[in-house]
Amino acid sequence: MERYRVDSSNVASIGYDQTTTTLEVEFNNGSIYQYFDVPEAIFQDFINAPSKGKYLATIKGSFRYAKVA
Repeated sequence: MERYRVDSSNVASIGYDQTTTTLEVEFNNGSIYQYFDVPEAIFQDFINAPSKGKYLATIKGSFRYAKVA
């Protein structure tokens, strides 16, 4: 999945797969998490959010996820 670099103190990059509605987040510490059944609008809001960390907090509490790396 292609990820886009973002300007954040916690998040390094964000990617999205429209086919599986999977959001992928790479953190600055190198860990990668996938969030499942995420609408594309949430991805767009996340990528455009002024604070990626604050927006991510709402995603973490709303969608199933798994650590992949």
